[in-house]
Amino acid sequence: MQWLNRIVDEIISRQPDGEILIESGHSPSGAYHLGHLREVVTCDAILLELKKRGRIAKHISFVDDLDALRKIPVNIPSEYEKYLGKSLCDIPAPKGSGSYGDYFLAGLKNACEVLGLELEFVYSHDKYRSGFFIEAIEKVLNNIPDVRQSLEKFGRQLDEQWSPIQVNEDGYLKKRPFVSIDTNAKTIVYIDKDGQEQTTPYAAGEVKLDWRLDWPARWWLLNVGIEPFGRDHASSGSSYETGQELMQKVFSAQAPLPVPYDFINLAGDTKKMSASKGTGLNAEEAVKVMPPEVWRYFILSPSPSKRLYFDPVNGVVQLMDEFAALLSKENKTEADQQLIYICTRGLQDRTVSDVPFSHLVASYQAALKDPGKTIDFIARTEHAKAAQTQKEIIKKELSFIDQWLDKWAPDDLKFELAQSVDASQLSEQEKEFLNSLADKVSAAPADADGEWFHKAIYEFKESHNLEPKQLFTTLYKVLIGKSSGPRAGWFLSILPRDWLIKRLKLEV
Repeated sequence: MQWLNRIVDEIISRQPDGEILIESGHSPSGAYHLGHLREVVTCDAILLELKKRGRIAKHISFVDDLDALRKIPVNIPSEYEKYLGKSLCDIPAPKGSGSYGDYFLAGLKNACEVLGLELEFVYSHDKYRSGFFIEAIEKVLNNIPDVRQSLEKFGRQLDEQWSPIQVNEDGYLKKRPFVSIDTNAKTIVYIDKDGQEQTTPYAAGEVKLDWRLDWPARWWLLNVGIEPFGRDHASSGSSYETGQELMQKVFSAQAPLPVPYDFINLAGDTKKMSASKGTGLNAEEAVKVMPPEVWRYFILSPSPSKRLYFDPVNGVVQLMDEFAALLSKENKTEADQQLIYICTRGLQDRTVSDVPFSHLVASYQAALKDPGKTIDFIARTEHAKAAQTQKEIIKKELSFIDQWLDKWAPDDLKFELAQSVDASQLSEQEKEFLNSLADKVSAAPADADGEWFHKAIYEFKESHNLEPKQLFTTLYKVLIGKSSGPRAGWFLSILPRDWLIKRLKLEV
C-alpha cells in the first residue's frame, strides 16, 4: 500500500510529536451513498497505520448540520420546500423524532458501525452554539481585506456587497452585508433585506461563516493535521486552495495535509453519485450486501487518486473471490500483509471463506437457502475441506449472499428447486433422456463429482435425438423451472441423490 505509506510518512514528518487529528466532513442533506464511504474509510486506514507506528491519532467526522437546506432530495415530501434556507439541525425529520440532519446521518452512522470504523462525530451546530467558533469569527471579521484578497487571488470576483457571513433571521440563514463587530459585546451589525442596520449576537450560532471560511476556521480551531476530500475540492482555485491561503493570511497556521480522492461511480455511469438526486447505492444498504473487509478492500487497495467503478453484480463476485484469494495466498508479501491488516482492522475473525462466491450462491439456492444444508452440499464437492474447517465462516458469508440475492443479483442467477414438474410440457425424447440419466445416476459412485455428472449428461447427446443444448435446457426445466442455470454437472452433484433420481423419473 504505497499510497498509504507515503501519506503517513508525510504527516509524521510534518507533525513529529503529539496527537494527529484526521478529519472527514459531510453535510447530512440527503441519504449517504457509497461514494461517501470512500472518505471515512480512507481516514480509518490512515488512523490504523498511524497507530500501528505508535502514534496517537484520532479521526473526527465533522457534520455540517448548521448548513441550510438548499434543495429537496428525491423521496422527501414537497412540503419541505418551506424549510429551504433553514439549518438542517432545526428541520424536523421526515420520519420519526429528531432533526432532518439526524435522520440522514443515522444511515452513515450505521454504515460506519458495520464497517468497524473508529471515529467521533462532531456537530457544526454544537460547535457554533457553544461559542467554539467565536475566535474564528472575530479573526475573519477583523481581517476582511485579507480575506477578500485571499479569495480574489484565485479568480473569485467579489462585489461590494459580498459578505463572509450568514445571519440567522427568524430561523433561516440569510446572506447579509457585514458592517461592524463589537468583540466586547460579542455582537455584529449587518444590513437586513430592507437596507436597515441590525445588531445580532454571534457567540451562540446566530452568525455562521461562509463555507470557504468555515472550513479553514475549523482546521485552525481543531488543529486538523490531515484531511481527505473529493477531488472537486482540490482543483485550481478550489475550496482547499483558498482555504490554504486563508490559513496562512488570516489564521497564521498551516493547512492540513490534503488527501484528494476520486469518486466512486456505478459501473457504466460517467457521473458521480448524488445524494440529492438519489443516484447511487445507499451506503447503509450496501454494507449489508458485502462483508466489511471486502468493502475496505475495494476502497483501499487502489490509490485514492484512482476513480472506482462498482458493479453490484459481477463486481461483487469478483471482489469476494479476489479477497478470498488474498487471504489464502501462500508466501504473502509485506504489502499483502499490510493490506489484509488494514482491511480486517487487525481482526482474525474472517467473514470470507475459500469457497468461490458463485459456488456458494448456487449451493445456497439449491439448498433452499438453508445454511446447514448448504454446507452439506459443499462437503460433497471439491471444496469439502473448506466446508469442514470453515463452517462458521461460510455461515457468515451466506448472510451477505442472502442480501445480495435479495437486492442486487440479476434474475438469471436466481433460482430455486421447482416444487413439481408438469410432465405434459415435456416431449417423449426429453422424458426418455431424463429416465436414462436417472438410471445412470442410480449407478453413480457415492463420491461422483461435477465432472462425472457433466460427462454423464453428454453421453446422451446422440442417443435421444436431442442437441447438447436441449439436454441442459431439459434438465434446468425439471430442476428449477427455468431454461438456464448453474453449471449442470456440478449442480447435479450437490443435489440429494435420492431426490434427484426421483425428480429425473418425474416421480416428485
